[in-house]
Amino acid sequence: MTDAVVDYDEALATYDPVMGFEVHVELNTATKMFCGCATVFGAEPNSHTCPTCLGLPGALPVVNHQAVESAIRLGLALNCSIADWCRFARKNYFYPDMPKNFQTSQYDEPICFEGYLDVEVPAASGKGTETFRVEIERAHMEEDTGKSLHVGGATGRIQGAEYSLVDFNRAGIPLIEIVTKPIEGAGDRAPEIARAYVATLRDLVKALDISDVKMEQGSVRCDANVSLRPKGAEKLGTRTETKNVNSLRSIERAVRYEISRQAAILEEGGSILQETRHWHEDTGVTTSGRPKSDADDYRYFPEPDLVPVAPPADRVEQLRSTLPEPPAQRRKRLQSDWGYSDLEMRDVINAGAIDLIEASVAEGATPAGARKWWTGELARRANVEEKSVDEFNVTPAYVAELDGLVKGGRLNDSMARQVLEGVIDGEGSPTAVADARGLELVQDDGALEAAVDKVIAANEPIAAKVRDGKLNAAGALIGQVMKELNGQADAAKARELILSKLTS
Repeated sequence: MTDAVVDYDEALATYDPVMGFEVHVELNTATKMFCGCATVFGAEPNSHTCPTCLGLPGALPVVNHQAVESAIRLGLALNCSIADWCRFARKNYFYPDMPKNFQTSQYDEPICFEGYLDVEVPAASGKGTETFRVEIERAHMEEDTGKSLHVGGATGRIQGAEYSLVDFNRAGIPLIEIVTKPIEGAGDRAPEIARAYVATLRDLVKALDISDVKMEQGSVRCDANVSLRPKGAEKLGTRTETKNVNSLRSIERAVRYEISRQAAILEEGGSILQETRHWHEDTGVTTSGRPKSDADDYRYFPEPDLVPVAPPADRVEQLRSTLPEPPAQRRKRLQSDWGYSDLEMRDVINAGAIDLIEASVAEGATPAGARKWWTGELARRANVEEKSVDEFNVTPAYVAELDGLVKGGRLNDSMARQVLEGVIDGEGSPTAVADARGLELVQDDGALEAAVDKVIAANEPIAAKVRDGKLNAAGALIGQVMKELNGQADAAKARELILSKLTS
């Protein structure tokens, strides 16, 4: 049964939304948080396990040094204070995919605390951007759980399944959980700001190179807390927590839906149940999960098998020196260096092609040429095939080579697209594909002039329009020249020759 909702604008006329996010970032360490098992994604179920990550009696954990330093670097990038002494705790609850029946996490003494992340969103005026600051309460270390697979039924969830299987490969993989303070004042832009926050955080994590940030594989998972309070009220409303939303688009949609759903309940005089909820990508709705526990319900207590973590101040400062250029600052610098308009840069960002274009330019491509291929033909094909642009057989070096063939006059854009198709299909480098397919512009000026004369003679009415000053009509003649030379004419040269013959 689908929950009742009210119109989004109607909901915002009566209530103020308050949000909070818990984003889990799966680290790209080679081994798990407390043992030496590999963290490879997609391995055979239960093939990367040991007595420690399975919670067998007598097995003792050892903290992953790289995971601790990754957490510190992320905390610094989030403008957090770094604890000079912190410790792990046991978060006690039962779930089939958690082999120890507790999760080793951090509770009252996280490694990173009191930070913020500035998020850029389009300005309300429609011109430029504006900054919205999201306050960070904490970023703490913990381990991931295993993964349950519910077999049978229509939804893949436990409801209606015939049986369930558990894969413990993921159990024990290092996580950093970033928890925001309540986000107030977003108003009707709450869903947009929610998406922008997670996108900005994901970009930051990627720049730090501490995770592959593949949301579709669960490397970044977002739990979205939403509550409503009447306009002008100070007391926060009861929140729901939509679990494991795994795409930016879904985060925006889930927040918008929860606002409309909760407003409908409150308008009918009902009350919001504090609970977890599941997001359904296909229908665009959330459904009830389980009542949401408070911290007291987890019976936290210090982990007795692990010593406290006490990062030396000088090491923290050394890690600070390794922080990359902030992603927003980098984008502005590259846009200026490349001479892109705001719209062109937005297309680059949407295509996920910043790194690819930067690498292509470093290989010798022009910024305009690199943008044309990565955000044009490659982005179009990626969209059709539901891939990302870096999943084809195309490298930045190949894009630079293709751009060079066009700039050097060997290929026109039409030929270059054919070459690119060959590269994608695994036929080799752009030059090899062009050679194999016999693609090269006609370099014989005599052959081009003969083709132009033939086309003008065969299309006198169009030629007359060009003579009368209607220069746009030359396009039809250029098309005929291209056809005459099997698409291997230089269109710019053909246009120049046609105009010189008809207007001089």
